[in-house]
Amino acid sequence: MSISTISRIAMYAVFILTWAVSPLVINGINLFSRPVIAKEQSINNYPILYKTVKIDGLDIFYREAGPKDAPTIILLHGFPTSSHMFRNLIPELSDKYHVIAPDYPGFGYSSMPGVDQFEYTFDNMALVIEKLINKLGVEKYSLYLQDYGAPVGFRIAEKNPDKVEALIIQNGNAYDEGLRDFWIPLKSYWKERTPANAVPLKAFLTLDATKWQFTHGVRNVDTISPDNWNHVQPLLDRPGNQEIQLQLFYSYGSNPPLYPSWQAYFKKYQPPTLIVWGKNDQIFPAEGAYPYKRDLNNLDFHLLDTGHFALEEDLHVIASLIRSFLDKNVIQKSTVEKQVEK
Repeated sequence: MSISTISRIAMYAVFILTWAVSPLVINGINLFSRPVIAKEQSINNYPILYKTVKIDGLDIFYREAGPKDAPTIILLHGFPTSSHMFRNLIPELSDKYHVIAPDYPGFGYSSMPGVDQFEYTFDNMALVIEKLINKLGVEKYSLYLQDYGAPVGFRIAEKNPDKVEALIIQNGNAYDEGLRDFWIPLKSYWKERTPANAVPLKAFLTLDATKWQFTHGVRNVDTISPDNWNHVQPLLDRPGNQEIQLQLFYSYGSNPPLYPSWQAYFKKYQPPTLIVWGKNDQIFPAEGAYPYKRDLNNLDFHLLDTGHFALEEDLHVIASLIRSFLDKNVIQKSTVEKQVEK
């Protein structure tokens, strides 16, 4: 190999090395520019934390995510599920909100004392959740209320109106119009708590009934994960849990007499409210959603073409509505108030 050939090879090597380190630029133009691969912009996701805290000697389990200095949303579950029903909603909100989803006593991963050890009433469940909120140091919060979450949350809201920033109601009742045919056997049980009147209610605790709650009224049953009833049913089947659920079925009779008081709370305090209601629900039908319009002035009202557990089919729709609603009624309001204080 001649010296001239070696020189040319050396020159090319230097040229390539120079380009690799610092591309050749002439008159401001990169003659050997390489395509830049943009990195995906990561969303500030917060992991879901799974925690347990002692409340009156009970282990109360809750899921928590998001920055603690952000506005707080308390997610209150229904029957027969637990905070598990919010497993997919929490990540949709936790980039911007501090989210807490507890399990009531007797549900999910919280303690399950027997009916002879704990009085399973909605008064007591509300008291336990209120104590949890206070123990976690949450001063203000929005409440997401579904099914049993409504009578639990409305008790808390009526007692602490200055702490409640907004309500999100998803198939949760506060009006007589919402107690239709499904409630006939329950009303009989409220009047006479007999073994005979308990028989039809025990049917609500079977696997078929649990699966029905998740699948009835949905647009496409194939989109509903069997993880739902396969998570819930083993918890319902624990020894002693059937007695707990029958006690709560009976205690639900304490809620309709409180409807006028909750409605008075709506009228007096006018909490900003978002309705995201599965209109095909036979347990809490759409007839129970419309009366909120009578008492609430700042109401964002949406009936969704799905069933009782609307999050299973319309998660992203509901999450988007929540974010828009809270951005307007909580975050922007807080920003304005801080500016006024300055």
